[in-house]
Amino acid sequence: MLASSSRIRAAWTRALLLPLLLAGPGGCLSRQELFPFGPGQGDLELEDGDDLVSPALELSGALRFYDRSDIDSVYVTTNGIIATSEPPAKESHPGLFPPTFGAIGPFLADLDTTDGLGKVYYREDLSPSITQRAAECVHRGFPEISFQPSSAVVVTWESVAPYQGPSRDLDQEGKRNTFQAVLASSDSSSYAIFLYPEDGLQFHTTFSKKENHQVPAVVAFSQGSVGFLWKSNGAFNIFANDRESIENLAKSSNSGQQGVWVFEIGSPATTNGVVPADVILGTEDGAEYDDEDEDYDLVTTRLGLEDVGTTPFSYKALRRGGADTYSVPSVLSPRRAATERPLGPPTERTRSFQLAVETFHQQHPQVIDVDEVEETGVVFSYNTDSRQTCANNRHQCSVHAECRDYATGFCCSCVAGYTGNGRQCVAEGSPQRVNGKVKGRIFVGSSQIPVVFENTDLHSYVVMNHGRSYTAISTIPETVGYSLLPLAPVGGIIGWMFAVEQDGFKNGFSITGGEFTRQAEVTFVGHPGKLVIKQRFSGIDEHGHLTIDTELEGHVPQIPFGSSVHIEPYTELYHYSTSVITSSSTREYTVTEPEREGAAPSRVYTYQWRQTITFQECVHDDSRPALPSTQQLSVDSVFVLYNQEERILRYALSNSIGPVREGSPDALQNPCYIGTHGCDTNAACRPGPRTQFTCECSIGFRGDGRTCYEVEKTRCQHEREHILGAAGAADPQRPIPPGLFVPECDAHGHYAPTQCHGSTGYCWCVDRDGREVEGTRTRPGMTPPCLSTVAPPIHQGPAVPTAVIPLPPGTHLLFAQTGKIERLPLEGNTMRKTEAKAFLHVPAKVIIGLAFDCVDKMVYWTDITEPSIGRASLHGGEPTTIIRQDLGSPEGIAVDHLGRNIFWTDSDLDRIEVAKLDGTQRRVLFETDLVNPRGVVTDSMRGNLYWTDWNRDNPKIETSYMDGTNRRILVQDDLGLPNGLTFDAFSSQLCWVDAGTSRAECLNPSQPSRRKVLEGLQYPFAVTSYGKNLYYTDWKMNSVVALDLAISKETDAFQPHKQTRLYGITTALSQCPQGHNYCSVNNGGCTHLCLATPGSRTCRCPDNTLGVDCIERK
Repeated sequence: MLASSSRIRAAWTRALLLPLLLAGPGGCLSRQELFPFGPGQGDLELEDGDDLVSPALELSGALRFYDRSDIDSVYVTTNGIIATSEPPAKESHPGLFPPTFGAIGPFLADLDTTDGLGKVYYREDLSPSITQRAAECVHRGFPEISFQPSSAVVVTWESVAPYQGPSRDLDQEGKRNTFQAVLASSDSSSYAIFLYPEDGLQFHTTFSKKENHQVPAVVAFSQGSVGFLWKSNGAFNIFANDRESIENLAKSSNSGQQGVWVFEIGSPATTNGVVPADVILGTEDGAEYDDEDEDYDLVTTRLGLEDVGTTPFSYKALRRGGADTYSVPSVLSPRRAATERPLGPPTERTRSFQLAVETFHQQHPQVIDVDEVEETGVVFSYNTDSRQTCANNRHQCSVHAECRDYATGFCCSCVAGYTGNGRQCVAEGSPQRVNGKVKGRIFVGSSQIPVVFENTDLHSYVVMNHGRSYTAISTIPETVGYSLLPLAPVGGIIGWMFAVEQDGFKNGFSITGGEFTRQAEVTFVGHPGKLVIKQRFSGIDEHGHLTIDTELEGHVPQIPFGSSVHIEPYTELYHYSTSVITSSSTREYTVTEPEREGAAPSRVYTYQWRQTITFQECVHDDSRPALPSTQQLSVDSVFVLYNQEERILRYALSNSIGPVREGSPDALQNPCYIGTHGCDTNAACRPGPRTQFTCECSIGFRGDGRTCYEVEKTRCQHEREHILGAAGAADPQRPIPPGLFVPECDAHGHYAPTQCHGSTGYCWCVDRDGREVEGTRTRPGMTPPCLSTVAPPIHQGPAVPTAVIPLPPGTHLLFAQTGKIERLPLEGNTMRKTEAKAFLHVPAKVIIGLAFDCVDKMVYWTDITEPSIGRASLHGGEPTTIIRQDLGSPEGIAVDHLGRNIFWTDSDLDRIEVAKLDGTQRRVLFETDLVNPRGVVTDSMRGNLYWTDWNRDNPKIETSYMDGTNRRILVQDDLGLPNGLTFDAFSSQLCWVDAGTSRAECLNPSQPSRRKVLEGLQYPFAVTSYGKNLYYTDWKMNSVVALDLAISKETDAFQPHKQTRLYGITTALSQCPQGHNYCSVNNGGCTHLCLATPGSRTCRCPDNTLGVDCIERK
């Protein structure tokens, strides 16, 4: 076997390297020798862009591929793939291999045509000239067979560029690739012809959006996922996936002509793998080469069995040999069936060299024994080598979830008020509906003829806050209907999904999001045979309903017509391992037959039950609390009924999930757990101490919890439904068509402030009406720091006082968290986290910027919902709004405590303004060359102003005098998304945090050098300074983080109780820094605005003053 594999590898390397050693000049394929292409040939043209997919190309005759003979359309992608089914949006750019869709890849890589120079052409051609030429290519590769195609699909990638990622590779500048794929089909077989002209492959690697570095292209075929209820990887073949092999595609061949590669892809011989041609290139001197010669192994790069794990192949293949093992792929050489062509010794011109092809066969799922799971601990795990980020995968999360990046990938988690696994989320306490289909093939009693039913409807209704599920399966034949009554677990899985959760325990939907497969076996004691139940849950459809497919097959004991079945309440232990849940139990049920002669005989029967549930969990978040290894499902009541007239089978169960227990402690008698709470069916029951509880209306409903009424859908929700409906993609199980943008709505139905295109990876900010904010669009891999302009709704409950809660003496950090400002006392540089309290509640606002006036002990803020600028005294009292007119999106704000002025940035109006502390005498300082101004700070003693502009094309930090003169760029190089800015009057240091570079940096404005304080920050937003520390707010951690400037290290973090986004932060100093400027005495002698400059001041008039009583002077 090893010798055979070695010979195969030698043959493959010869095929690639012999032309380099022996072929004479001029033997390569020229571009003129490609199949004719372009608009003049009737070609269709793929839209310019990145990661795009064509509409379906309908075929006149069927394409055969692996074991399929019914492919009637194909899809062409930018990235060097012809797909046999529409690729899902989440697989629009190259990632894990094999993909879930059928793929033919002549040059699978991340390619780009956004500049309009490269083109992708495609057509189906029935003309004799094209089909005859295709036949000649196939005959050269397979000279002993007769093949006459009736049609050919011709796809040409002309002068396409590599996707280069955030940092451009100068070595790839201007390099372009041209290659072609032809799929020729007859009534009985299909072949693929790949053509690589001379100088057609100028680059061999592209930047991977998932791995964030250059990876080689791939030549491969994949059958895609197979199976109805249980999806698994079909067969796939990888022919080249390293740089050397890719480089030699144009110089070598398997068909006798350089640059032309031929593969048999659809026939009886390709059920388990694509068959490559095996004709080696000839040599000028007619030399012959011995198949057994292994010398080439010493000088060539081999792709063999031992190299599978180490080959630099980004598109990693998950190869599962079974449910609990991974098999190492073997290097196979698929041979032809004897019926396809005669097998005989190869001729001298057609040596039997075979490519060292990696072939992987379809695997089938199985039920896992519970004992095996407990022994091994891990049944299977998902590949996590290829790191994916939220930037290009936000669409995989629910619209009611947030996406967070971690060291090894991203995870989704439902926002407050919703429950689920993050990929799928539903409002807590809201009723749920489950719809699906059931098919069965069941032998009843001793009958040798099965009862067969297909396409039978299943409908289930769940009252989530009671844990009750009602399931009905319609049109069940009466010959089997009564005999299925004991199988309450068919509907019981839905009860487990929405079982009432006790503290610290999770029901099935919280764990799986309603996306899982379940296989169960039922063995009836004393009855031969068993029944197998297969169910696949596919998440939430376009109607907001969960979807399920069920298949029943096997034997059940016969229950007489008209009988009733009674099942006592029971408990069942669920064992949890990585991505797998198992359980087994023994159940009893009582069958009471119809009354005869005044008696109704009854008898108790038993069946043994075991099940395996497999699902995909996110393994990247190490901080997520681990599930208990065992949870107990308690089914408090079971009701089963078969209606013979309507032929409907009904199951009703009441469920809760919690710890393993024998009795029911008092703590578990809370009305939320036992269903006596009386909350509205559209409300969640929140357990309190002992038997106390509250009712809270679900998201999308309003009321006191006892009675809830529905709120109308928002504009964002309507737009989303309209777009999906028009595109025929309203079913979430169908991929969103590539190139289609669908807006994201937040948990309350408003437009999410950050919108991203699922196909291109570009992100941008939107306003409350969903309109793009100009200048905010960022390149793939970078998320702009967008601000929500809509305040979250105020929940019913006790009114929150808006008055200021006075601060005790000392220095405090003040930070904004949506509708409130919190205070965090400092003792030296230590945050006294246990003493953190709310300073001000303004629940209808989104507060962004904060600034502090150390003279009057007044805090100032910007609010982007109204929008407005407000202030409040630290000594207490009511807050006041000082500016509410002519504002767009006020964000950063700063106070000149000496000149008694405020300055603010407005990223909507693209300007910087100044006004007196009471909001009067406004004047625009700058309204040109600003795109996304945000942070702003003052150096009051020196009369300088500093601000950031996170313009995604030209981020910068600028400075000027406070009067607007001497404007200049202070920092421009190596910036990403500069957000927060702070100036320390004591050390004269200007520091900033950058969400794009993930760095904190400082400089002295009077000196050119800058210092990188710390790298690797998560997503910093605002920053302030005090003593030796910087304190910044972070969007990903929802925390205030302390950073020691002296040792360049984060030393502490404070996470508020309420986990929502943190915005501005400032230091409320106990006393002002010593110093003065020329405006600090008598307003500098100015009639209106006094604006300090270094060593002087300027008197300015407000914009809204005619000037008769205002004097401007320097």
